[in-house]
Amino acid sequence: MSLDVTQILLSAQSADGSIRKHAEESLKQFQEQNLPGFLLSLSTELATNEKPEESRRLAGLILKNALDAKEQHRKNELFQRWLALDAGVKAQVKALLLQTLSSPVASARSTSSQVIAKIAGIEIPQKQWPELIGSLLSNIHQVQPNVKQATLETLGYLCEEVSPEAVDQDQVNKILTAVVQGMNASEGNSEVRLAATRALYNALGFAQVNFSNDMERDYIMRVVCEATQSPDVKIRQAAFECLVAISSTYYDKLATYMQDIFNITAKAVRGDEESVALQAMEFWSSICDEEIDILDEYSSEFTADSDVPCYYFIKQALPALVPMLLETLLKQEDDQDLDEGAWNLAMAGGTCLGLVARTVGDDIVPLVMPFVEENITKPEWRHREAATYAFGSILEGPSADKLTPLVNVALNFMLSALVKDPNNHVKDTTAWTLGRIFEFLHGSALETAPVITAENCQQILTVLLQSMKDVPNVAEKACGALYFLAQGYVDAGSASPLSPFFQDIVQSLLMTSHREDAGESRLRTAAYETLNEVVRCSTEETAPIVMQLVPVIMMELHNTLEAGKLSTDEREKRSDLQGLLCGCLQVIIQKLGGMESTKFAFLQYADQMMDLFLRVFACRNATVHEEAMLAIGALAYAAGSNFAKYMAQFYQYLEMGLQNFEEYQVCAITVGVVGDLCRALEDKILPYCDGIMTQLLKDLSSNQLHRSVKPPIFSCFGDIALAIGENFEKYLIYAMPMLQSAADLSAHTTATDDEMLDYTNQLRNGILEAYSGILQGFKSSPKTQLLMPYAPHILQFLDALHNGKDMDDSVMKTAIGVLGDLADTLGVNAGPLINQSTSSKQFLDECLSSDDPLVKESADWARIAISRAVSG
Repeated sequence: MSLDVTQILLSAQSADGSIRKHAEESLKQFQEQNLPGFLLSLSTELATNEKPEESRRLAGLILKNALDAKEQHRKNELFQRWLALDAGVKAQVKALLLQTLSSPVASARSTSSQVIAKIAGIEIPQKQWPELIGSLLSNIHQVQPNVKQATLETLGYLCEEVSPEAVDQDQVNKILTAVVQGMNASEGNSEVRLAATRALYNALGFAQVNFSNDMERDYIMRVVCEATQSPDVKIRQAAFECLVAISSTYYDKLATYMQDIFNITAKAVRGDEESVALQAMEFWSSICDEEIDILDEYSSEFTADSDVPCYYFIKQALPALVPMLLETLLKQEDDQDLDEGAWNLAMAGGTCLGLVARTVGDDIVPLVMPFVEENITKPEWRHREAATYAFGSILEGPSADKLTPLVNVALNFMLSALVKDPNNHVKDTTAWTLGRIFEFLHGSALETAPVITAENCQQILTVLLQSMKDVPNVAEKACGALYFLAQGYVDAGSASPLSPFFQDIVQSLLMTSHREDAGESRLRTAAYETLNEVVRCSTEETAPIVMQLVPVIMMELHNTLEAGKLSTDEREKRSDLQGLLCGCLQVIIQKLGGMESTKFAFLQYADQMMDLFLRVFACRNATVHEEAMLAIGALAYAAGSNFAKYMAQFYQYLEMGLQNFEEYQVCAITVGVVGDLCRALEDKILPYCDGIMTQLLKDLSSNQLHRSVKPPIFSCFGDIALAIGENFEKYLIYAMPMLQSAADLSAHTTATDDEMLDYTNQLRNGILEAYSGILQGFKSSPKTQLLMPYAPHILQFLDALHNGKDMDDSVMKTAIGVLGDLADTLGVNAGPLINQSTSSKQFLDECLSSDDPLVKESADWARIAISRAVSG
């Protein structure tokens, strides 16, 4: 099949839609009919210097996409597809790619680097392409800088794609030597030096052994620190990025270098270009993150022998570090409050100061307060704003004892500034700081005397409600402050100091959400989030006002559904608003449906509400579906078995949600709502169970569904079994094998990192909740014998979990509960099996002596059930 590939690739970038579409179709057809020929044509295009740059770049991009994808299941398919190709074809493609590294065209070299790394990511772990690293390293000795630069770039990408275990140490040493030599100041070509510095960033994960060797580590650190002084700004930035990565990967190896690093970072923060200064600052934020994590581990009782000691670098650097950070706060940009994604030196300085405060606690206060006092009343707005920002940044970390007296003095000043300061920046930061005061120094959990009293509460509210009429960015921060003010009263019982002002607060928030400019600075979203928090924290006394809110919010939702033809932009705005309104109704449903005094009156609205939610599902938008689904879950919980009358209409949307693999959050939330429905409807859910179970089983066996949805699906089996009891019989032959294979997998997973361990424990918990629900569902039914064949496997799973020693408390509680359920439901039949189980006795004893009261309670119950089963 002879195609002019160059022309097709150029046409695929044409401005004319029909030409573009035709070219894309031709490429797709070529790929499907002759994959080897397709990949060879693209590699030849990329390797041929006479071809146009545009067609070469696209050829490389398509090659890259033929080897990798974002979704894990697609990635695996592409890996397998490449590995299955004829060896001769693969060798030709690889040779053409390596040849492209010496092309005079920079974009062709760079694209080729990425494709080589993708192939290496597939082949090197399979012990294929062993000669690649050697042939790349031999390029380093080439005279032409462009070949050197492209080779270093390739080595960098390769380290990103391949895991360190797949490369033997000898090759790692050679890669690092090549990279660090390329970074050396003696390297005359700045493109080569930049590529080497960026490659080191990716190669740091490979350097464990080298960083444990003093001489090698000293050499690497010296070269990185020298590169931060390069005349080329990109090299300086890349070198600081390496330092940031080193600070988190090799924190425990930094002690001897800290003084030098302080000097070079301080110089960069004070005098270098912003892109470099920001990275220099990031180094200190990163050290704070490390020390906060280590100190957190110290304080949690069971890991007093933390793997990494804390070197207290921040504490030692405080006297020099804090003044440097405070200086940056005065480098604000004029319109930074209006730009959502703004990030500059002043913001980075405040963020770092906040992290320092969390790292060292009280010690920071005396270093910051003089700056605050000196600048807070100066005529130039930058000084007032910096002083306010500094104060707000140190409110999390130090003790309430240390901060409360300062806040008591500052509060009146801040309230006055929020109304009277002529500058918007100052008002914006003042409102943010008030929010931080209410977040960290207000609430029933604090031991100290309250910052907010009956005397100043009214003044605070008056100022915040007035500020909600200010420009959008200030109003948005005022809403945020009110949010935390309300949150602090969540446990106030019946006597919330906000009650007398409740009507005014709700009115102001609704008015704010209706402002013409509420679309700016996230103002509308903030107003609704705050309204939700105010409702959530309200008391019985103000329930009538919340009740009046119901028809208001319903009317607003109704109006969004009546809108005629809308542009794409208007449709997006409408979806955002619908999501906010459904979220608001969800909170109101939980509040009013959860109080006996209001439940009956509130449920008069249920029909209209359900009608609105069903109409919302007709609009195609994932976020809105999530919010409507959550609201329906809350309504089902409030309405109980009366919800059955809505099921016929609602079921199709429930099924749609369970089928929504792409927007897996919607799927996860829908699974949660199935649980709510089971608890509300009990056996009235039976007519819908075939459809629900079919869909859940499909979800579990799909490799396209995000793994985070699988644990809740398992626990949903338990919810269904509890609701329909022995009617679950017909699903046992499908559900139990799935549970067993997932149980085997999760019992024998050795988690390589915290994220994996968390997921494994979530999965175990989901499986155990399923077993628990199924066992309880069959209790005192004549059909309990149906579960006997599964009992040995359940006990094996519990044994494996106990022997694995990596359960968290919630899994432990559920696991001992399942042991109890097994004994309770199967009675004397389970006795002999429990006696044979190798670790159930030991496991029970451990849980009985647990510090966690929930684990202990679960174990007490299990002990009684087991002793009945065993002695019977």
